[in-house]
Amino acid sequence: MQEGAAKTPRAVLIAGPTASGKSALALKLAERQNGVIVNADSMQLYKELRLVSARPSREEESRVPHRLYGVISAARQFSTGAWLDLVGAEINRIEQEGKLPVIVGGTGLYFKALTEGLAIIPEIPDEIRAACRLLADVKGVDGVRERLVSKDPLAAENLIDLQRLTRALEVAEATGRPLAEWQRDAQSSALLRLVDCRSFVLGPPRPWLHARIAQRASLMLSETGEAEVRALLEMSLPKSLPAMRAIGVREIADLLRGTTDREQALHHLTVATRRYAKRQETWFRNQMPKWPRVDPTDTVALETASNQ
Repeated sequence: MQEGAAKTPRAVLIAGPTASGKSALALKLAERQNGVIVNADSMQLYKELRLVSARPSREEESRVPHRLYGVISAARQFSTGAWLDLVGAEINRIEQEGKLPVIVGGTGLYFKALTEGLAIIPEIPDEIRAACRLLADVKGVDGVRERLVSKDPLAAENLIDLQRLTRALEVAEATGRPLAEWQRDAQSSALLRLVDCRSFVLGPPRPWLHARIAQRASLMLSETGEAEVRALLEMSLPKSLPAMRAIGVREIADLLRGTTDREQALHHLTVATRRYAKRQETWFRNQMPKWPRVDPTDTVALETASNQ
């Protein structure tokens, strides 16, 4: 446990890039310490995306309780504030059960809001929201980031996905203030204090992580992965919804439509996942600098982290 942390942590927080071994470590720790695993990954919330989002398997879920996995529809917009409402209720429930919350995921903004509070930002006018989302639909990540650079360079550099980039642009356009300023003025209380928790970020060596990403990409292109994306496409959802932008959805959709072959789809999926993992690592390094880093390939360090 890091210096200054309580002897008995209120919760264990495990963050890290995709394919870094977070779920396996959380499972081991929860089994040893009477824990309940709670999801902190925005894509694993969607019930339609079990394999594509790399949710824990049913066998893993049977070993210890898992909460907030597959609990919302892909048709729903979902915010960090909404996740905080859900996770706060789960933490209270787990504590009442006399168990340890083990909160695990790759969405850094969830952990930051959980331990630092969430800014209360004024309502965004409909016309500004519509204009920003139209830009996102037409120009994508690069277009939104280009517009955001002059208004909120920090967000343009550090935010990972299109939904959050668009949100930062909406805030900057509507309020004239960067998102970080609003976050510094956060008025809502943090649900957990970092000092009361055991927390760490998994930081794997790049070659090891890339090998695991390649394995995951192959698995996503299985019949099960194709079936998940086919069912999602049959829902005819707007492309702007977060679930439709999950890594794997576009790549598998192109394969199903016949616009790419399997080899091309595997390459596109692997590259997209690598880029996403790199952006996650940058975010954790810049936004969560006080969190200890653990190399998941270092068995001694990993065992120490899971036993503290």
